[in-house]
Amino acid sequence: MRTVSANDRGTVRLARAFAAFLCALALLPVGSSAHAGVASSSRLSAGPDRECATPSIDQYQQWLATGEGTTVPATGSLLVPEGDRYAAKVELLNDEWHVIVVWLGNQFEAQADLSGSSGFWLTYSATDDLYIQLRPASHWSGGDKWLTPVPSTGGKLERRFFSFAPDNWTWLPELGEPSYSFASALSEARGLVFVGKTPNTLDFRGLEVDGYQPPCL
Repeated sequence: MRTVSANDRGTVRLARAFAAFLCALALLPVGSSAHAGVASSSRLSAGPDRECATPSIDQYQQWLATGEGTTVPATGSLLVPEGDRYAAKVELLNDEWHVIVVWLGNQFEAQADLSGSSGFWLTYSATDDLYIQLRPASHWSGGDKWLTPVPSTGGKLERRFFSFAPDNWTWLPELGEPSYSFASALSEARGLVFVGKTPNTLDFRGLEVDGYQPPCL
């Protein structure tokens, strides 16, 4: 009968421990990591990797200069290639009101119910302060809209969250008081509209609305 040495017993214990380690690894979910709780800082925008067949930012295809106020470009799409993705870039010129539009459903006739949304993440750079309006389908035209400030980033690209909490939204006497509630604007949101009255250089790289994904057209 062969005597099992201390070295043999140690080898068996090591083999069993290694087998247990391999079994534990097999039970981990795909893509898990020891650093799963640490957010990566390599991407300012955490939007979806899948984009539309035509130019888009996080699947938003319509970033438009409206011709209201002097801008470059003056009208049409703001989307330009930026590496392997797209950016929406525009310059606001002169001390006058400028209007830049993002259609939430990628077409003017579409609207979204954002009543259950907490807000949106915007990745952008701006050389001066401006505002963003939430425009509903039933009250699209005119300046008398609910809005929230969009702070200057000093020309640096930043990612910021804008809450849909009613206390964060107001209106400007110069543009007029809305005749409808902010809650109703959320329930029939047609677009996010950037308005500013000063010269500004804007660069948009990401837009993620909580609980809403636009359809590609």
